[in-house]
Amino acid sequence: MVAIMEILNIVDLGKDFYLHTPGLEIKSCHGINLTLETGEFIGIVGASGAGKSTILKCVNRSYLPTRGEILYDSAAFGKIDLTAASEREILYLRRHEIGYVSQFLNAMPRTTAKEHVMNALILRGADARSAEAEAKETLSHFRLPENLWELYPVTFSGGEKLRLNLAHAMVKKPRLLMLDEPTASLDDKTKLLVRDMLQRLKGPDTGMIGIFHDIAFMEGLCDKVLNISEGVFVS
Repeated sequence: MVAIMEILNIVDLGKDFYLHTPGLEIKSCHGINLTLETGEFIGIVGASGAGKSTILKCVNRSYLPTRGEILYDSAAFGKIDLTAASEREILYLRRHEIGYVSQFLNAMPRTTAKEHVMNALILRGADARSAEAEAKETLSHFRLPENLWELYPVTFSGGEKLRLNLAHAMVKKPRLLMLDEPTASLDDKTKLLVRDMLQRLKGPDTGMIGIFHDIAFMEGLCDKVLNISEGVFVS
C-alpha cells in the first residue's frame, strides 16, 4: 500500500503588486489556503485576472509572496517554507524536485528540442550520453515526432511546444508539478492528447496543481477543483 503524505501546504498566502508611478496597490490574491497530497491533482479555475497564475508563480518563487507560508516537503531539505528559502535552495528545487509547465516555451536560443530536454538532466549532473538517451525516451513518451528533435522549437506549433514543455519538466521526475493553463489556445484534438498525457502522469510520487479555463477538460482528471474569484477561493 502506497503511503499518502502532505507534500504542499499553503497558509494564508497573499501577493500584492505596487504600481509606484500612480501609487496604486493591487491585491492579486489573499487568504489563500491549500493542501496538496502526493498522488493528488488539484485544479484551479477562475476568470482571467482572478489570481490563478499568481498562486503558482508564488509556489515556484517567480513571485515573492507578500505574506503567508508555502510549506513544501522536500526530499533534500525536509519541510521548507518556499517564501523564506534562499535563492540557492530555490534553484536546487527547480532543477531537481519542482516542475513548472506553461503554455509558453522558455528555451535557450539555438537549442534544439532534444538539447532542451537534455539540459534539464545535465544541470542535475547527468553525463551527455545518459541525458541524450533519457531525453529521447521522454520525447517519445510525449509523442513529439522524431523529425522535430533536432529542430529549434521556435518553429513548433502550440501543441508541439506544450509536449516539449511537458517533456522538459517531467524528465526530472518532479515531486511537485504545476501546470499554468497548458491547454490555452489548443484545438480539441490536441487537448484530448494532453488530457491523456496528464492521466498517465498522475502517480503516487507526484503532487500536481493545474489551472485551466476549460472546466469540462478537468472532469475526471482532477481529484479536487477550487474556484478563485477576485483573488480568493470561493465555494
